[in-house]
Amino acid sequence: MRTIKDMPEHARPREKLRERGPQALTDEELVSAILGMGTAGVDVRTMAKQVTGLIREHKEKLSLSHLLEVPGMGLAKAAQILSAFELARRHLFKETVKITCARDVLPLVADITGKQQEYFVCISLNGANEVIEKRIVTIGLLDKSPVHPREVFADVIADRAAAVIFVHNHPSGELEPSEADLNIHRQLTEAGKILGIRVLDHVIVTRKGYYSFQEAGLLAHTT
Repeated sequence: MRTIKDMPEHARPREKLRERGPQALTDEELVSAILGMGTAGVDVRTMAKQVTGLIREHKEKLSLSHLLEVPGMGLAKAAQILSAFELARRHLFKETVKITCARDVLPLVADITGKQQEYFVCISLNGANEVIEKRIVTIGLLDKSPVHPREVFADVIADRAAAVIFVHNHPSGELEPSEADLNIHRQLTEAGKILGIRVLDHVIVTRKGYYSFQEAGLLAHTT
């Protein structure tokens, strides 16, 4: 196999991308363009061929350990591949998630249900109640996570969101909202009113299940 240096300049991946756009490149050429160059004894085209095979085999489950098995592949080059994948996943290939009830929220916050600290999460939504973004706003100690409206709504405003859903976990396993939970919810709801952003629900999650302010009729009582 010819090395990149042996190829005419117009046929090299990065030059080809410049002239014809990324859509003109094969999978192997795209990987070559990301990697840039090979290492001592291993040409970038040889590496790209093996990496492309791994991508086709593992798809979204491609991992650092998979890439590091490729001869000549070090942490820096593996990180370039995985970082490109992650950026695409975050910004180009998100599936639209529409929230119609509290249960629709649960898959989005499954990662915090068993945490030993209290996580406060804000989910911003558009006018069709489709998820724009999920963010961890604060992480507290054991069972307390101080929350300020400024921290909660700063990114929500940048999202141009029409509504929000708040979620936090209770490491204690208790599903009922505490007085502190109710107070924080009141403050955030008032802030949302001022900003013109609707609070659709506030959900408490534990390993045992969930508690929805909306289902419990607390949204009207705390506004």
